[in-house]
Amino acid sequence: MANELVFLALIGLAGVAPSGAWERAQTLYAKAQYRAVIEELEKAASGDAAALVLLGKAYYGEGRFKEASEAFEQAVKLEPENAHSWNWLGKAYGRRAETSSFLTAPRFASRCREAFEKAVALDPASVAALSDLFSYYLGAPGFLGGGLEKAAALAERIGALDPAEYHWALAELAKKRKDFSSAEQHLRRAAELAPRQIGRLLDVARFLARQGRREESDALFAEARRRAPEDPEVLFEQARAYIEANRNLEEAGKLLEQYLSAELTPDKPPRWEAERLLRRVRGG
Repeated sequence: MANELVFLALIGLAGVAPSGAWERAQTLYAKAQYRAVIEELEKAASGDAAALVLLGKAYYGEGRFKEASEAFEQAVKLEPENAHSWNWLGKAYGRRAETSSFLTAPRFASRCREAFEKAVALDPASVAALSDLFSYYLGAPGFLGGGLEKAAALAERIGALDPAEYHWALAELAKKRKDFSSAEQHLRRAAELAPRQIGRLLDVARFLARQGRREESDALFAEARRRAPEDPEVLFEQARAYIEANRNLEEAGKLLEQYLSAELTPDKPPRWEAERLLRRVRGG
């Protein structure tokens, strides 16, 4: 009987990542050390939904979107009521749609929409899920389930939960309608409502740069660096703005080098994006 209980316990643990590997992977993920997370969990995550989600996020952070979607697919099979996992599955399929051929992109886009819609259905109060679905509806054509009216309806739902995110959504809608004056007003209002979220100020700086208002944009990037001198995202976004405008490219390269040498977290742009921009600057 004792041996039978031991055997049953081993069966129960067979699909669970060892606690040491799980703890190490969590610590590494918090530092955006995605390759190390993959090494820890690639062979240990099978059958463990939480470990599969963490593994999927690490693949995503490395730009390995196929492997990410496969890990998230396994996770939602194990925990089909987990909105967080469904939302990440949508993100992974969205990036696969963006990076695949015109033959396969529509299939991945549809899976992206279905996953986002599932996440919102499971957790209607998730601003992250609502915002991701909003972005899908706003950007996708009608034959793939997108639409301006759908996006506008979701914006109102966001408004009941997060005023700053609501004004960001209204700005995105205004940009889609080519109403750039309203877009700027909403982005500035979002920054006012969430002064501690430096990303809101960066949204305004990016917008002004794309409107060709360079001096105003540079001033806001400088203000962002003053407010958040330790936040590496400011470096990345200013470099990207320079590169998009094809100006100050030497400075953009220096900013990207600083970004790549900084301690990153999962909420910051991944290293591979900065490396891609740096190659673009250096002609590599």
